[in-house]
Amino acid sequence: MKKLLENIANLVKVKTLVTLAVVFVFIVKTMRGDIETDSIMFIVGTVTAFYFGTVTEKKL
Repeated sequence: MKKLLENIANLVKVKTLVTLAVVFVFIVKTMRGDIETDSIMFIVGTVTAFYFGTVTEKKL
């Protein structure tokens, strides 16, 4: 149970929230037709790669 609570606490970190918010906003904007598909793939890919790159770096 303690491990579960630690994992939940890690999910609520600022970088995680920012990454999820960026992905969500761009998905919604793409579905509405406000943004080109190529732009969404580049932006979300960049943000996600940065996030997972920093998370992996911390674990090493």
